[in-house]
Amino acid sequence: MGRDEWPEKGELVICAVKELKSFGAFVSVVEYGGKEGLIHISEVASGWVKHLRDYVREEQKVVCKVLFVDARRGHIDLSLKAVNEGQKREKVKEWKNEKKAKKWLSLALTNPPLEISSEELAEIEQKLSDAYGSLYDAFEDVVKVGKGALISLGIEEKHADAIHLVAVTNVKLPSVQIVGYVELTCPLYDGVEIIKQALINVEDEAKEKMEGGESRKVECFYIGAPRYKIRVIASNYKEAESILSDAANTAIEALKKNGGQGAFYRNLP
Repeated sequence: MGRDEWPEKGELVICAVKELKSFGAFVSVVEYGGKEGLIHISEVASGWVKHLRDYVREEQKVVCKVLFVDARRGHIDLSLKAVNEGQKREKVKEWKNEKKAKKWLSLALTNPPLEISSEELAEIEQKLSDAYGSLYDAFEDVVKVGKGALISLGIEEKHADAIHLVAVTNVKLPSVQIVGYVELTCPLYDGVEIIKQALINVEDEAKEKMEGGESRKVECFYIGAPRYKIRVIASNYKEAESILSDAANTAIEALKKNGGQGAFYRNLP
């Protein structure tokens, strides 16, 4: 479903090339209901363009920058040369993600047992797009914080449950991985079991703090007494460092309560 409104000047848009003329290329702006736009030949590439087909062809998808919009006349001027490779990659990625998110939403709500109408689907889609800016961003947030994010927007719980299930199944959040080390010793006769339980508790505590399908994980490994490795997977380095520090402190404090001791090393000494 395309949007009814018009793009803004300076916006990057996905276009499908429809017809080539001597003066430029007519395109349909995919994200705006197929509204017609024109890439003048002077905006196709830097320098002189002798043959337009050397740069674009019919039915090709291209990323353009909006130069001018006249909604009254139904006219959009576009530029191909004003978009660099980095912008092109990012826009295509964003567009593909949005297409996937639309399919996920339909999968969640139009299949049994819900089978909502196309009107209801469009209403929920609009509600999510208005709240998050894009459907894909909405799905990412649902994975991070759970279905409550949807319910707070007025979406029925049964619909929120279905969307959340599809989200955690399909969305893979970006993540980073770091490791740290602890040295743990305990003089008691069952010291080995105390250390083992302390590390199990570290992993369990991290699981309890997770919300929704958030990209966060703590794992502990034995690498040779008295040293143990703690591996943390989180959404960014700042968060990962904080989780690693908390995990190490939790293990060390557990040992101290049982007459043992411990030390944390970001890297092996």
